[in-house]
Amino acid sequence: MVVSRKKVVKKEITINSYKLDEKDPFMCKDQLTYFRLKLEKWRSEVMADAEKTRQNLQKNNTPEADVADRASTETERAIELRTRDRQRKLLAKINGALARIKEGSYGYCIESGEPIGLKRLDARPIALLSIQAQERHEKYERSHRDD
Repeated sequence: MVVSRKKVVKKEITINSYKLDEKDPFMCKDQLTYFRLKLEKWRSEVMADAEKTRQNLQKNNTPEADVADRASTETERAIELRTRDRQRKLLAKINGALARIKEGSYGYCIESGEPIGLKRLDARPIALLSIQAQERHEKYERSHRDD
């Protein structure tokens, strides 16, 4: 008796080669791998930008003699600090999304438990809410905003 062994070729998932397909089961292994790679790449880019910002803040530490130059330098520093704060918050969201991939809850709305949708996740991989839940949330915020 001859037993044939088929060689199983494991396909390599990369951000550039993999195309999301609505026909695949939602959050299948390939989709999770794709989003994990996308988030890890984004995290690396944000961390590199944060390091550049930190170096700029350390490098440009000499006080300006001219009042106008000093004001300009302070404005630039304030902008860089705001940018760095946004990057810090973004890193927390990216790390949260990566943790949800590991625990198996990634891709599902934290409010309704429904799938968020591949197109939305591809555009915003850190999304926590489905489009409907996000719209409700934004509508609530607009109506309860302190003017």
